[in-house]
Amino acid sequence: MSLNRVVLIGRLTRDPEIRTTQTGKQVADFSLAVDKRIKPTDGSPTADFFRVSAWGNTADFVANYLGKGRLVAVEGRLQSRSFTDREGNKREVVEVVADNVQGLDRPRDDQGGGSGGGGGYQRQTAAVASEPAPSPDDYDPFAD
Repeated sequence: MSLNRVVLIGRLTRDPEIRTTQTGKQVADFSLAVDKRIKPTDGSPTADFFRVSAWGNTADFVANYLGKGRLVAVEGRLQSRSFTDREGNKREVVEVVADNVQGLDRPRDDQGGGSGGGGGYQRQTAAVASEPAPSPDDYDPFAD
């Protein structure tokens, strides 16, 4: 029996890039910075960086609701692949193929939620009321 599962919590280092494959499937690619438990003292990076690919509905969620700097949980599997770069060098990359991606925070005020322009999340400010507040019996949380 073999097991290939990975769970990461970190921040997106850039906005996700969404594309459609030749067979019509959606894929979103992004990178994730995961803080190291013990901070290095030699000046090396304080985080590990991972490439992540999400497919289908997960890709749509990532593209519409997540953006650079967002804190996310990624659950998936590791995958390695080899390719030849433009200069003819053989390269190998290990990446996470995400089965599940969850946003763990809300976008900051100065940042959208991703390429979807905030993913429906907008900060609303309360207006100063000139009338007294309604009594708890009169309050309807579903009224406009």
